Amino acid sequence: MIDAVCFDYFNTCTSAVRRGGGHRRTAEVLGVDPAEWLAVLDRTYDERARGGYGSHLAGLRRLCAELGVEPSTAQLRAALELRLETVLADAPLRPEALSVLRTLRAAGVRIAIVSDCWFELPLLLPRTPLADVIDTAVYSCQVGHTKPHAAMYATACAQLDVDPARCLYVGDGGSRELTGATRFGLTAVQLRAPDLGGHLTFHAEPDWRGRVVTSLEAVLDLVGTPMLVA
Repeated sequence: MIDAVCFDYFNTCTSAVRRGGGHRRTAEVLGVDPAEWLAVLDRTYDERARGGYGSHLAGLRRLCAELGVEPSTAQLRAALELRLETVLADAPLRPEALSVLRTLRAAGVRIAIVSDCWFELPLLLPRTPLADVIDTAVYSCQVGHTKPHAAMYATACAQLDVDPARCLYVGDGGSRELTGATRFGLTAVQLRAPDLGGHLTFHAEPDWRGRVVTSLEAVLDLVGTPMLVA
């Protein structure tokens, strides 16, 4: 029996993440080369996601320093807002995400978002419709570890007050999250939605041989919960 479901956020609750023009605009505001900006974001992803770069303005300032640029506080504040807008634009919620999570919640299933992220998601998630239908959110930048580290799953299960054996984990497979979830004792399921492929992800696990679904609605079948009719 499943008492709780942990969902990855990016590429799972959201559509496939693809970088848009907001990154170029952010780089221009900071006075850095757009290509170098994307390169430093990629290079520092792991450390940023573990919280190593701090948050907000200090973290943006450190990234700029690595590129030899010292933006003003006004530039940093403008870039911060652009960064948040860009992350939202690059990763819109899947159309079915809210209804699936709402259905699970109505059936008494506890729900967590478990995500590798920098400062953006802790600021953005409370502004999304998902905020009203989840029980908790676990952010790597606050835990100090990224998936597949056991601390991510342990934190989620503790906050949900659920035994790992009674918890489902759903993700696209970035950060080798499915292997990590399985190792910790959760039942892991990979989302292979039609839009995924060539999307932005880090440390994917193409060798996953476990259970697969092609839509979030299929998670309801695994839990045994029929979709609510609007």
